[in-house]
Amino acid sequence: MSEPSRPASTSSNPRLRALLGHEFFAPHHWKRRLVLWFGAVLVALAAILFAKASVWSYQLFLRILDHGVWIPLILTPIVFALLARVTEGSFRATRGSGIPQVIGTLHIEDEGFRARMLALPIAAGKMALTLIALAVGASIGREGPTVHVGAGLFYSLGRRFGFNDPKAASRFILAGGAAGIAAAFNTPLAGVVFAIEELAGTFEHRFSGLLLTAVIIGGVVSLGIMGNYSYFGEVEASLPLGHAWLAVLLTGVICGLLGGLFARLILLSQRGPLARVGRLRARWPVAFAAGCGLTLAVLGVCTHNSIYGTGYDQARAIVQGAANMPDQGFGIAKLLANVVSYWAGIPGGIFSPALAVGAGLGQNIAHLLPGVPAAAVVLLGMSAYLAGVTGAPLTSAVIAMELTDNQDMVIPIMAACLLARAAASLFCPTPVYRDFAERMVQDFERQQASQRQSQDVVYELADDSLDETGDAAPAAVRTTAFDEPATPADPPPPAQS
Repeated sequence: MSEPSRPASTSSNPRLRALLGHEFFAPHHWKRRLVLWFGAVLVALAAILFAKASVWSYQLFLRILDHGVWIPLILTPIVFALLARVTEGSFRATRGSGIPQVIGTLHIEDEGFRARMLALPIAAGKMALTLIALAVGASIGREGPTVHVGAGLFYSLGRRFGFNDPKAASRFILAGGAAGIAAAFNTPLAGVVFAIEELAGTFEHRFSGLLLTAVIIGGVVSLGIMGNYSYFGEVEASLPLGHAWLAVLLTGVICGLLGGLFARLILLSQRGPLARVGRLRARWPVAFAAGCGLTLAVLGVCTHNSIYGTGYDQARAIVQGAANMPDQGFGIAKLLANVVSYWAGIPGGIFSPALAVGAGLGQNIAHLLPGVPAAAVVLLGMSAYLAGVTGAPLTSAVIAMELTDNQDMVIPIMAACLLARAAASLFCPTPVYRDFAERMVQDFERQQASQRQSQDVVYELADDSLDETGDAAPAAVRTTAFDEPATPADPPPPAQS
């Protein structure tokens, strides 16, 4: 008598077994996806909160100005000095924009270094100190710090849920940085391009899903809270073929040269006059920061307070052709304000201020081309100057188009950005963020080499002790050389930006 038939089990169904065995259903992959989604939501919320707080901080500064335009002459140097003092200690990793730190952690897989650069207290401190700087008129932006915060949140979440492999950590850092720049500007495509062109420096297929997922989820959260908006509003501008394309050449060359000059100024090279500035800052950081604050305040008095803050209001007025546009000298004055704010060594980015400088320069160039639409020249100036500063022409072009919701200027903007990058290379051959990151990597490698050399000396001393006495080396020597790993050297001071 035959046995009754049994229902086919999962194990006896090869197709079902193959389907359930696919990596899509793997618990490890779902764990990573959930962490990624949660991280993208957190980064978007942090970016929105940071953006709102930045506006409130600058409005506080404007209320201070209402009580007297002379107040920044006293207040700004004092607060700059205090910020420099704070960032000389345990919050040193908060200095600058944070983008070079993120690039550095993608190149240095040392867990101790990454933990110090991307720790949550560093991210929180970065936001708080940037807000304080904006409250006294610093010419800085919030976008770079948002990238740093995004990378730090993703990295900390990854470690918290067991993704400690260096390669996995790199993917989380990259996705966090992309989500940060996308949420900061409400520019999802620019977030992906920025991560590929600037942070990673290359495109790898296995990163694409993480990047897109992080940016999409962060974008959905931003849309749900802030609505669908363009950073500078919708700009109707186009550039007809013909002599109007002279604007592409002029903006590309002029804005590119000035962008490269700005990058060279903030890099503080090892030789020449800029080296003296670097030595002064290294020797008296607090006093130097106070001097930078005083210089910024004097610039503010001379320009009717137009150079303070991110420059968003001034740039938007120029882009929209509003009646309250700043004076013709705004572009150069804002560039100088950005330099002294950066030299002070305080937390803050350069993206928004760079866009403001580019808008001011575009305004100047538009007066040289009366037959060309002024709005088109301003868009070219913004994107070209940003490309000259960052050395990232594709990111700059995409950001300019997404910020203004303008697709008619795609080809002219990309052409101007490429020209600007070529012109900027005369002053700054290596993109500024990458230059800072390379310095960080080199400093870290030198410290590691010095540490290994000191360990070798201890090892030789232990051998000499054995040879001379015939006895075991003292316990302290044995422990240092063999039993316990040496304490990792502190990371080099983070490059600023």
